[in-house]
Amino acid sequence: MHTQDLTPPTLSPEETIARGVRHPPALLWAAVCGAVAIALLLAVGAVIGRSGGFAFDPRIITALRVPGDLAQPIGPRWFHGAMVDITATGGATVLTLVVIATLALLASRRLWLTAGLTAAATISGSWAVTQIKLYIGRPRPEVVDHLVQVTGNSFPSGHAANSAIVYLTIAALATQVTKGAATRNVLLAGAIVLVGAIGFSRVYLGVHWPSDVLAGWSFGTLWAGMWWLLGAWLRRRVPPAAVPTPARP
Repeated sequence: MHTQDLTPPTLSPEETIARGVRHPPALLWAAVCGAVAIALLLAVGAVIGRSGGFAFDPRIITALRVPGDLAQPIGPRWFHGAMVDITATGGATVLTLVVIATLALLASRRLWLTAGLTAAATISGSWAVTQIKLYIGRPRPEVVDHLVQVTGNSFPSGHAANSAIVYLTIAALATQVTKGAATRNVLLAGAIVLVGAIGFSRVYLGVHWPSDVLAGWSFGTLWAGMWWLLGAWLRRRVPPAAVPTPARP
């Protein structure tokens, strides 16, 4: 007579996490982040549409110009040049190249889930920002001279929103397939600093109201958080073999 083995099976880390019941479902939080991001933009846009803007907008944008000469930005000439260079890193051309390069790198490492999430997050996020800009229709600031050429509506800042969507999403998803806490922290910190600098440059150059940038940052951060949570949820359910880990050097 054989004795039945009652020893519980050993679970993989993915299965252990998936069976945990004390953690809030990542998919739910992802949906909440996406809904809050869109609702936030629409709500702030509605306020702007009724009131014409916020009192702090003209105060901040004029404070970045030489008193008595609103055509001249404060600071040395090299700082003006640096702001022009930094703002370019949030433009459509650079962001597109960054996404393409990231997808190529992820594909070379066979990180298909991360690549798919990155592509879906950046494409859908950029589309959402474009549609909301058209819907709100806020004009660009005219209280100071524009120091770079711009077109289109002002709210939310496309540079602030799209740079957050691209850089923060890539950094956040990369932390899920990157070993070492220090490396993950550097990725996130670098993305946050770059996104912050891009948003500031738009106000400094006079092409966006501060509220445009704040809304763009908020939307992009929530959007990145939504896709990070979705990635975490999928990794708990996709078999480990379908989610390759980075190859060892």
